[in-house]
Amino acid sequence: MQELTFSEHELIISKTDIHGKITYGNELFLKLAGFEESELLGAPHNIVRHPDMPKLIFKLLWETIRGGREIHAYVLNRSKNSDYYWVFANVTPSYDADGRIEGYFSYRKKPSSQALAKIRPLYRQLLDAERMGGVAASEKILNELLQPYGGRYDKFILSF
Repeated sequence: MQELTFSEHELIISKTDIHGKITYGNELFLKLAGFEESELLGAPHNIVRHPDMPKLIFKLLWETIRGGREIHAYVLNRSKNSDYYWVFANVTPSYDADGRIEGYFSYRKKPSSQALAKIRPLYRQLLDAERMGGVAASEKILNELLQPYGGRYDKFILSF
C-alpha cells in the first residue's frame, strides 16, 4: 500500500444518486480509485471508503447532506489495489426542478499537510473509540472537541 497524491490544482469530482450510487466520476477520480468507469457507475460511493475512516464522519456527512446542507470533510479513501489518498471534500445536495434532493455532488481537493497533521491523530482517536465503544463513543469525543466552535463541525474543519 502506498499513498497516492495529486496536484493542488486538480479536482476530483463525482456525483451520486440519493442512495449514494455513483452516477459520474471524472478522470482523476477514476485514476486514483483505480477502477474503470464501468466498475464505478452504479456502485455505492463507499466502494472507495478506507477502513481507517471513522464511521462517525460518514454519519455526520449523511445527516448533513440529507438535511439539505453542504459539508466539508477530510476523507481517507482507498483505491481498488488498496493504495490510499487523502482529500478535502465538499459534498452538496443536488436538487430537481421541484426542489427535491435528487442526488449529491462532490468535489475534492488535495488537503494541506498542516490540516492532515491535525486530522490524522483525531481520526485515529475516533477510530479507536469506535472500536471500543461504537460510534457513540467517538461522537462523545468529537462533541467535546467541537465545544469551542459552537458545536459546529463545519467551523472546526474550516479553522485550519
